[in-house]
Amino acid sequence: MSANRLSVRLLFVVILGGVTLNPGMTNAQTFPSRIVRYVVPDTPGSGGDVMGRIIANAMTESFSQQVIVDNRAGASSNLGAEFVARAPADGYTMLAVSTTLSANASLYKNLGYDLGKDFAPVTQLALTPHVLIVHPSLPVKTVAEFIKLAKDKPGALSYASTGNGSGLHLSMELLKSMAGIDLLHVPYKGGGAALGDLLSGNVQAMFVSYGAGSAHIKAGKIRVLAVTTGQRSPALPDVPTIAEAGVPGYESGVWYALLAPRGTPQEVINRLHDGSVAALQSKELRERYAADGVKAIGSAPEFLTRYIQTERVKWAEVVKRSGATVE
Repeated sequence: MSANRLSVRLLFVVILGGVTLNPGMTNAQTFPSRIVRYVVPDTPGSGGDVMGRIIANAMTESFSQQVIVDNRAGASSNLGAEFVARAPADGYTMLAVSTTLSANASLYKNLGYDLGKDFAPVTQLALTPHVLIVHPSLPVKTVAEFIKLAKDKPGALSYASTGNGSGLHLSMELLKSMAGIDLLHVPYKGGGAALGDLLSGNVQAMFVSYGAGSAHIKAGKIRVLAVTTGQRSPALPDVPTIAEAGVPGYESGVWYALLAPRGTPQEVINRLHDGSVAALQSKELRERYAADGVKAIGSAPEFLTRYIQTERVKWAEVVKRSGATVE
C-alpha cells in the first residue's frame, strides 16, 4: 500500500473514530429530542406534585420539548425513586426528589436504591418552610411561650403530623430535641386530616406548609408562631424563624431537587441543569412559587451533592434520637 493511500486511510479512521467515540457530545447537542419524563414520587394534588407540574411546564418552554409529569407514589416516595434509579441513564427520565428521601435511608431497612450512589445530581430546585401553628385557644403567641408551656406541662401538649417518619413529624422531633421539650405525637394519614383536627382543637400544634395553611392563616383560624427555614419567608415577612425566636441553629423545611440516573453523561447533566435553571428564572414560575411561600434556587450539581449528604446525616440523627419508625 502506498504511503499516500495509507495516510488517507489513517485519516479516515481518525475522523470516524472521533465521531463514534464521542456520542455523548452529539447527544448533548441535540438533547432533548423527544419527550422527557419527570417522575414525581407523590400522589396527584400533593405538594410535591403541584411543585413538579409547575417546574415541568416551565422546563417544557425552556427545552422546547415536552416534559411530562409521571406520578409514581408509594412507600414514602421510595417506589418512584427506585424506578428512576433503574431507568436508562440518558437524561430522559428524571426524579423530583425532596426532603423525604434524605430521611428514608434511616427509616427503611431495605430500600431498592441508594440515594448517594444511584443518582447524578442536577440542581436544587426550591426551598419552602414549614410553619409552626397552634390552635388560637392555646395561651401562647411566641415560640418562647410555647416552649415554656411545654416545659411546664411535659407531655400534655399534643401535635399532629402526616404520619410517623414524615417530614412534619421529624421537624417537630428536631424542635423537641433542641428545645428540650416533651410533646405528644398524634400521627395522621394525611395533611388534611391533621390540619382539620388542629382547627377543631383536638390537637394543639403542628407544622404545616404555607401553601396548605395560608387560607386558614389569613382567616385568623390558626395562630402562626414561626417558620422553620434559616431565613424569614417572603410570604410571611413579619413572622420570625424558629432560630430567631429562641432556638439557635434550628433549621428545617422542604427542599426539592432534580436527579438523574447514575451514569447519565455529564454533557446531558449540564443540559438538564441549564434548562432547569432557565425554567426557574421564568417570571410566571417565580410568581407561582412566591404565592405558596416557595423560594426558587437553581444550585450547581456539586452543591446539591454536599447538601443531600448533610441532610442525610442530620435526619439520621433525628431518627435515632427520637426512635421514629415508619408505619
